[in-house]
Amino acid sequence: MDHGTHGTRGTLVLEDETFAVRGAAFEVYRTLRDGFLEAVYQECLGLELASRSLPFVATPRLRLTYKGQQLTAAYVPDFVCFDRLIVELKAVRAIAPEHRAQVINYLKLTGFSVGLLMNFGAPGGVQIERFAL
Repeated sequence: MDHGTHGTRGTLVLEDETFAVRGAAFEVYRTLRDGFLEAVYQECLGLELASRSLPFVATPRLRLTYKGQQLTAAYVPDFVCFDRLIVELKAVRAIAPEHRAQVINYLKLTGFSVGLLMNFGAPGGVQIERFAL
């Protein structure tokens, strides 16, 4: 599911990068299957990204500002990959609207154009939704 735009020539924005991260997520699911907590999938995805030499930062603190003032509150996505791709993990039966809103807020805050929402708790396998602003 793509909730956003395409590149200038009909290709998806960050197509190769999202393909690589999706492949890592599918490998984590193939290895673990379902039933684990989000933290387990997060740690395993970090190991899988590293084993594939994909650049990422786990749980970066994204600072918020209000009228030029930095707030003490911060957003913490699960991963930023390739310095421009938000990756948020869940381990729930079904993705809810607030999960989608969370990814969209991360994109707005960072100015990044693409985010992935990965649900390892979905029946039948990992569910991945792609967002583009």
